[in-house]
Order: sequence, then structure tokens, then C-alpha cells
Amino acid sequence: MFPLLLSLAAIGSAQAATTYYVRTDGGTAAQCTGKADARYSGSGTNQACAWKHPYYALPPNETARIAGGDTLIIGSGSYMIGWGAPGAADTSGRCYSAWAYDCFMAPVPSGPSANARTRILGQDAKNPPKLWGNERVSMVLNLHGSSNVEIGNLEITDQSDCVENHSNAGARCERDQAPFGPWASTGLAASNSRNVWLHDLNIHGLAHTGIRAGGLTDWTVERVKINANGWVGWDGDIGPASSNAGQIILREVEIAWNGCGERWKTGEPWACWAQEGGGYGDGLGTAKTGGQWLIEDSFIHHNTSDGLDLLYMDGAPGTSVTVRRVYATSNAGNQLKVQGNTLIENSVVNGYCSYFAGKHFMLNGDQCRALGNTVSVGLQPGQSATIRHNTIVGEGDCLILTGGGTPTTKLDILNNVLVGKPDYLATRSGWPEQTCAYYADGGNAVPNFAGNLVWQTKSQCPPGSICDKDPKLTNSSMANFDPLPLAGSPVIDKAIAISGFNTDFLLQKRPVGAGSDIGAIEVQSGGGSTPPVNPPVTPPVTPPVTPPANCQRAAPTVTLAGPSSAMKAGTKADYTLSVRNNDTSVCASTSFKLARTVASLWNATLASSLAIAPGKTATTTLVVTSPTAAKAGSYGIGAGVSSAVGQAHTASASATYTVAAASVPTPPVAGSFTQSVTVDKAVYNRGDRVTMTARVLKGSTPVRGARVIFNVTRPNGRIAKVAALTSASGYANGRLSLGRAASDVGSYSVRSDATSQRETVSAYANFAAQ
Repeated sequence: MFPLLLSLAAIGSAQAATTYYVRTDGGTAAQCTGKADARYSGSGTNQACAWKHPYYALPPNETARIAGGDTLIIGSGSYMIGWGAPGAADTSGRCYSAWAYDCFMAPVPSGPSANARTRILGQDAKNPPKLWGNERVSMVLNLHGSSNVEIGNLEITDQSDCVENHSNAGARCERDQAPFGPWASTGLAASNSRNVWLHDLNIHGLAHTGIRAGGLTDWTVERVKINANGWVGWDGDIGPASSNAGQIILREVEIAWNGCGERWKTGEPWACWAQEGGGYGDGLGTAKTGGQWLIEDSFIHHNTSDGLDLLYMDGAPGTSVTVRRVYATSNAGNQLKVQGNTLIENSVVNGYCSYFAGKHFMLNGDQCRALGNTVSVGLQPGQSATIRHNTIVGEGDCLILTGGGTPTTKLDILNNVLVGKPDYLATRSGWPEQTCAYYADGGNAVPNFAGNLVWQTKSQCPPGSICDKDPKLTNSSMANFDPLPLAGSPVIDKAIAISGFNTDFLLQKRPVGAGSDIGAIEVQSGGGSTPPVNPPVTPPVTPPVTPPANCQRAAPTVTLAGPSSAMKAGTKADYTLSVRNNDTSVCASTSFKLARTVASLWNATLASSLAIAPGKTATTTLVVTSPTAAKAGSYGIGAGVSSAVGQAHTASASATYTVAAASVPTPPVAGSFTQSVTVDKAVYNRGDRVTMTARVLKGSTPVRGARVIFNVTRPNGRIAKVAALTSASGYANGRLSLGRAASDVGSYSVRSDATSQRETVSAYANFAAQ
């Protein structure tokens, strides 16, 4: 996942909202104001120091101490949420031991506007704070009625292996008598909520639900994990007000192992169950809903029922579901279920629906639920469904199932690799047969088949398909499926041409050669590619990084120097950020994450990180541009560094940007065209895939459809270019696979050029390969 570039509170009179801090060595609301990132001295009241718990910002009595538009920065550490936590007890009568499930935080106050969000952010991207639920608290984070909000860089979980109301007593949480134990029902709950950005969250191990949210408008969810929650990953059915609207975007999310409990000390899934046993098990499911849903660059796997269930889309004009570059596998029901206007493209869908057979508490009726159809699409009159350039394998009744539709429905099934397997349920019943390629369950829509390769399916060859040739994939087994075509595969260069379709599942160039390849992956020149890897049965547990013996860590020396004279508003100024690594020489090199602080609506660009050896100094440039309408005065410019080592590597420096008094008042002007760029790591291994993300804004408004070129300069001086377009939220992603040769080791630089309406702006980042 990408590291969070944390924009801390602006320094200076231009900042209207307030930034508050929480850290484990802070004080109570009486002892500390919460307005300084400092520990509590141990004596006195109303001190300039941080609070010691999020409850002092959002107390359970629902009277928040922060206001809409404020920022709450939570330091690394562990924070218990629920009865018994600091600040939990109040005088309202709502939060006490017998009613412990009501001891949840107050709702996050709504920000004043879409451009002035209330923000709840973990301070350290490498070591995010852990908010863990206790004593059966109903939810850890409360977004009921919260709009214009940003939540980022947090871990949300509990500290129990149990599953709420599990049918097996050995896995069931204690609910009947206090103390209930260190478990929570739901990680994040929301309703009646607009314009929310969730990013860089790890929501896992809750006793019931990871996210319970409906009645949403314009939500963006990026780089979020929703894993191993006892009943369901994301439950969108909150009652009559469940329908969603606007753009609901899920990008680079992982939704996995839901319907399973989690061994909280190891992260291992266990106690998996589903509907036949009284549970649920969807990765993501909704009630009847509207909206324009986009799910892309995501991994949906090993949920005990359906993976993605959007079959309850209301089919209203203007609603849609787009599934792009998604890897769905080993969910016990259907892998993907959608309705209405639909586009499924460049995805790998592995219908290994019998994965859980004989495992944990899964019953026979839970294997290949709903007949295990791999992709299920509900059709609507006058609407369109397109399934193109996917690689689909399955052991259910059919690979693609449609329902409903009329002759006015447009259904295109184009350039897919469709691989059949023995039908699991039929074989188990003693009447073995193969899965079918396509089946229409009702309706009279007329499908348009073209350019598909269909292999080993039940007595069926859709018109316009290649049906007598093995696609020659790297591994066609369900358990170790690898969709990369081998040399000599009949899919290579055989797809029908689709205008404007220029990339594949891995965001690699398409076409390569005489034409595009059928399926999700385009074989690159030389016959290679970087296929996805099936996840291990037990998610790996990453051990803590231990420095070598006798390594002594020390705070780095940080300086920030720039112009001292006053400048005209709108002037671009360069500030030199210098960082010295003061660790002892036996320590390993450190990748220091960089963050910058400027006034609200100012533009600033800074590299995401610097890799520095002990005793060495590295520099980079912080480029700051004030708005042309900025008032005369002095404004604080700040920069901070941190690393995975933790508090020992935290340091900061500041400088001043002085805006000169204008002889003629400057009229307000539209916001400038700006861009920022980040990479998902500071240091990679040879052969890794680098993910670059650009954000393009016009003032504070995201720019949609801007063309972004990522120019990556390799250690040997050669430049690789990756192109992308920005989404409605202003983001564009580019991916680059690193080579494995010795010459690929060294420093890389990224220059991202964004162009829209004849304006071009650049941003910069750096990384290294080892």
C-alpha cells in the first residue's frame, strides 16, 4: 500500500481550523489543551500538550471537543476503545459497565465543505495507531451523520479471537454477562454520510463486521484492508435508509477472509462459517442501492459467501458498476455479482468456490453457494453490460450467468479467456459434468460474443469464439491459478480490436505485437509479464524489524533554508531540506519519510522519502507557491521526517515565507493547477512492482481526465514512461516493474507531468532499489 503523505497543521494566521493531537504520553482534557504535539509534564492543568486518548476529542457523551474542519493527529501506539478506556466514563448515563456496548466515540463532526474536511489521521504511516475495541463496544469509529470527513492511517481491530453469536460455543463471544472481554462488534459504522475519504486503513479481526455503512453519497475508499471479520467485511444493509448515491469508489482495497474469526495475536483466520451455519460471509454486500460504483485495482478473496455482491443495484438510469483490474478468487459463493449498467474488464476471476470444503465450521451447503457461478450479472431493459478482456475460470454451474433483460439490453462478452472445470456440486452429487461458459437465467437479452477463447466448458461454443484450443496458461489449476499465457498460446495477438483499450490487468501496454491478447494479461515483449500471486492460506505475519547488534538510533538533524526577503503573492520559492542520519555506523541505511506543512490552499511539492546511510546527509527541495490572493504577512513553512524506527527518528524544521504587501489589492483568482506524486515504498527489491500515484487539482477541486506521464529515470540514466488518466477524484496510478539485474540496483527519480486544457504541471518523487 502507499505510504501516507501526511499534511500536518498549517503554521500561521492563515489557518482557520485547529489541529489537535493524541499520544500515549499525553494527558486528560483537564490537564492538556490537545493543541500541542507534546507529552504531559505530569503536573498542572490546561497545559500545551496532547491528549492521551481519542475519547478526549470524541467523548462517548457525544459532545465532541473538536469542531468541523479540525484535524486530529493520533500518535503511534495502542488505544483501547470501550468501557475502561481513559475518558470513557461520563455523567450522561450512557457509558457504564452494564451498557458497555454504548461506550463508543461521538460521531466525527462534519467538515464545513467538501474542501474543508474534518480529518482523523494517524501520525506515522509506517507505524499506524491501533484503535482496538473492548467490552463488546458496538463500534470503534463512528461516522453516523458525518460528512466532509477524511479518515486515514489507522488500524482498527479488537484483541479477541471470538466471533459474535457463532454457532460453535468454542468460537462464540461472551455477550450475556460483564466482563464481556476485549472484543468489538463493528470497526467503522456510518449512515447519512457524504463526501468521505477513507484511506490507508487496516480494519480486521472484528467480532461481527468490518464496515457497516449505508446511506452514503460520494465516498472514496483507497488503500484499505477489510479482512477476517467474523460475519461480513462491508455490510451496506443498515435498514430503510441504506441506498447510496453519487460516486462510490473503492480503489486498491483488499477484502478477504470475512466470515472467519481472526487469531488476534497471529492474524491467522479461523472459525470460518457461513449462512448454513447461521453466519453470513460476504466480502461486500448492500441492500437495494443506487450510485455509480467503481471497484478497481483490488483483491477480493477467501470470503465465506460472495466476494463482491452488488446484485441489489436498483437499476435506475445513471447508476452503474465498474469492476476494473480486480483479482477475485476462492470466495465460497459467487466471485462477482452486479446489476444494471455494468463494465467488468481486465480482471482475473477464479471461481474456486470449494476452497473452504472441510475447513473450520463450513457446512456442505456453504460450498459454491448460489451454484457457485463465477460472475453473475443482472440485466435491465435499455441498459448495457460489457464483460471484456477478463480471464475467468470456475467450478460452479457457469462461468458467466445473466438474469433478466430484454432485446433493448446491450450485452457484450468480448475477448475473454473462459476456462471450465468439473462442476463441484454436480460432481459431489454423483452426476459429474463441466461448468458451462454462459447461461441466461430468464429474460431475452441477445448477447454479443466476439473474440473469446472458451476451453473445457459443458457442450457449448458461443458464436465467434475459439473453442478447440488450450489457452496454455502458466497454471490452470484452481488452487494455484496463474493466468499468464505461455509462449505459443492461441490467445496471443488474437483479440478483436477495441478502440481506446490500451492497458491490461497489470497496467502494462496493450497491444504488444500484431494485436491484443485475449484475456486479462497482455504478454509483453520477450514473453514475460508479472502475474499476480495467489495468496497463502494463512496471511503472513511480518516480524518487527530488528536493528543489528550495537546499532544506536538517534534523531536526525533536519534543517530547512529558503528565501529571507518578502515575495510577491503567487511566487514560487525553493526551500532546501537537509537531513543527516545520526545513527551509529553499524546501523542499516534508513528510508526517512518526508512530510511538509504549508498554509491552507498553498501549493507545495516535496519528495516522499530520502534513503540515507548512517553519518550521511541528503538534501531535497521543498517547492512552495503561495496563492496569488495571499495577504501580506509571514507564514510558517515546515518539514518533518520519520521512519519505521519510530519516535527516535522523528524530527522537524521550519522556515518562513513572507508575502510582500501589494500596492494594488489583488483580486481573488481561480485556484492554480497543481499536482503531487507519491510512490508506495521508499526502497524496493529487484523485480518488485512500483506503484506511483499522482493527484491533480485545480485549486482544491480534483481534475478529471488529466493526462499524466510518469517519467522514471533508472540508475543507468534510461527513462521509462508510464501513462494514465486521472479519475473523478483527481488520482492517476502508474505501475512499473523493476528489472532483476545488478544494474537495476540504485536510485530512481520520478517526474510526473500532468496536462489538462493545455496546462502542464510537474511533481517529483524518489525511490531506490536494492
